[in-house]
Amino acid sequence: MSDTTLVTDHTGVARTDDLAAPTPNRNFIRAYWGNFGFSLIIAAVILFTPDLPDTAVGVLTILLSIVAMVSGIHVGIAIMGAGAVGLWKLAGTSAVAVTFEDVPFTSAASWSLSVIPLFILMGVAMGRFNLTGKLFTSAQAWLGRLPGGLAVSTNFAGAGLAASSGSSIAISYALGRTTIPEMLRAGYKPSLATGVVAMSGTLGMLIPPSVVLVIYAGVAETPVGPQLLAALIPGLLTALAYGVLIVVRCSIDPTLGPRSTTHYTWGQRLRSLVDVTPVTLILILIIGGMYTGIFTPTEAGAFGAIAAILLGWLFGDDRSVGHLVRTVLTSLRETAAGVASIFLLLMGVHVLTRVVALSGVADWITETITSLGLSRTLFLLGLIFVFLILGMFMDGLAMILLTVPILMPVLATFDISLLWFGVFMVILVELALVTPPIGMLSYIVHRIASNPEVNEGMTVRLSDVFKGVSWFVVTSAVILVALIFFPEIALWLPETSAAE
Repeated sequence: MSDTTLVTDHTGVARTDDLAAPTPNRNFIRAYWGNFGFSLIIAAVILFTPDLPDTAVGVLTILLSIVAMVSGIHVGIAIMGAGAVGLWKLAGTSAVAVTFEDVPFTSAASWSLSVIPLFILMGVAMGRFNLTGKLFTSAQAWLGRLPGGLAVSTNFAGAGLAASSGSSIAISYALGRTTIPEMLRAGYKPSLATGVVAMSGTLGMLIPPSVVLVIYAGVAETPVGPQLLAALIPGLLTALAYGVLIVVRCSIDPTLGPRSTTHYTWGQRLRSLVDVTPVTLILILIIGGMYTGIFTPTEAGAFGAIAAILLGWLFGDDRSVGHLVRTVLTSLRETAAGVASIFLLLMGVHVLTRVVALSGVADWITETITSLGLSRTLFLLGLIFVFLILGMFMDGLAMILLTVPILMPVLATFDISLLWFGVFMVILVELALVTPPIGMLSYIVHRIASNPEVNEGMTVRLSDVFKGVSWFVVTSAVILVALIFFPEIALWLPETSAAE
């Protein structure tokens, strides 16, 4: 990733400059103005309809925020703007003024959220110093001889990148540029080569340290340390399940992913471990420190960021002080851009939460769902369907920010742990990132694979990517069902830890 400039997209998730959106066509422009006009109509209905019930104001405010996001408006601004319209109707202009005086400070002035810039700085520094660049090579040395070994190596390299980056798009880009050509040259079918890259990218949201989970913890008011630890076992279990799936499928159909013919000696394998030593030490420092209670999450993030910078410099090819200073400054600039975008999202959520509270929407939804007489299991299975629908036109982080404040009272009635639900929701968001018709991550991987330098002259269709991810989606769905029936998978580690 060292030759790629990482910036942030409208959700605050890192992306690459090479993946900038294409020039809008006429249909896109028509859709944009159509959604924008619809947003104005909803806003006018909220503001100028006399005697509009408070619950209707809340529902229309949520609908307005969704339409604004679909229009391409920054998620934070879309939610904040819709919230301002709803507040104006419910409590007048003075409430809007007081809220916007208060929210910017209260949204950011939280000790638990101070871990966000530290985790982002750690991930950026590891990428800039190229600590993560050799994960695939090391995984290939150890796993390449398995059926579908290159795909298995890609999967576990993605798990390693997830533990350092936390950005699904950045992981897919870094892996796609490197591993898709390798797999296609080795005779892998395009569906497996692209599908494993897309699904490896989704691990970035689940395996700690995950910025998305920290944001969820901030919205749901769960302790950050236990929330991160709750995702560790499900994340590793998901990566392991993906690896087993690849081996089984390639054993049944060897043409899907032939065994690698490259032979590695034990000396080469052991030497490859040196390249991943810095990443391993950083992860042990962070996760071990939080589990034992030696570090708070913020302290773990601080030590992780310092370790990433020092180990990256010491293990790198250029150990000059000038290179260290330049890389740190660049990492700090990228971190500032990412943090600003994320905290804008959190400000929007705080505004929307006030509308939800004042309008009584959350209570209305709770009463409606309770009246259906659903069991806990049926409710959660229904949520899987709802989130897959939302994922067709909404970004994953936007789904978390928009739905968590609404669902929290409902979760309380079903006695569902918010720590557990954070893991459940992030897995759902991962699936929404790759499933059609939108599947943002699938489109990104297809775009990477459409580059002649990547596809080795082969034609890679979007249908190949969706076909490739389908088996992994089924595997993730099985893990989701297992989490429903065995919540201890997520809760055992935080319950036995001393994390704060």
